[in-house]
Amino acid sequence: MAEADIVYGSPTAVPKTFHDWYPTGVLGDSDASKTKEQPIVSQPEANTNDKPYMCGECGYRAAHKSTLSRHMRTHTGEKPYKCDQCDFAAAKKSDLRYHRTKHTGDKPFMCGECGYRTARKCHFFEHMRTHTGEKPYKCDKCDYSAAVKATLNQHLKQHTGEKPYMCGECGYRATNRCNLSGHMRTHTGEKPYKCDQCDYSAALKSSLKKHQLIHSSEKPYMCGECGYRATQRSVLSNHMRTHTGEKPFKCDQCDYSAARKCTLRRHLRQCNTTM
Repeated sequence: MAEADIVYGSPTAVPKTFHDWYPTGVLGDSDASKTKEQPIVSQPEANTNDKPYMCGECGYRAAHKSTLSRHMRTHTGEKPYKCDQCDFAAAKKSDLRYHRTKHTGDKPFMCGECGYRTARKCHFFEHMRTHTGEKPYKCDKCDYSAAVKATLNQHLKQHTGEKPYMCGECGYRATNRCNLSGHMRTHTGEKPYKCDQCDYSAALKSSLKKHQLIHSSEKPYMCGECGYRATQRSVLSNHMRTHTGEKPFKCDQCDYSAARKCTLRRHLRQCNTTM
């Protein structure tokens, strides 16, 4: 391990939140001595009264004039910090520091739980939530919560209907680049996610995870009415309609409706053969 490595976490216990890791908000002396700057854990946002500097463009508020100056570059497009090894330029010095690690390969932040390494402290904190289960970013429209702010932003598009990513083949639109990449495999036929217990392969990682439940006895989703258990939330949702009588899938050729999409598909085939 390099001398400058910063190792967080204990292999014997995983705290629930970052404040459990560092209650004071500051790393211990033994950790901080390994870096040029003492890493500080992000503190809760100050209230508006503590942020006297306001952006005239968008209303963003900052506690310090220097922070507002950095923010203003998002409007002006100014990128004063230049990389001396390529043509990359950044609006913030911290972004340039992170970029330089791509040239050096340096990843000083290491997880003591699993050995994950990263060049950026914020990415390390996001990773640690996979161990703690902490999901601090809450949706204000439903009960969804996320470990990473970017994931919450993607989720919010489901409420707004925003789908900025479009497939050039068929016009399909997606809320994020990752979903579009998964969709593109329906055109290419690529299935990079392989099951290690059979010859099944999938275009999407989520599809592989669902499939792998077939090999395990795990059925985490349970019906509160009758105790039925399912491997997937969607399967439980289908089952619940046997209790509610809900039939949301409607035939556009007659007044038939079904509780499950696959049942409607079978009905439609019958309609098409009789027409």
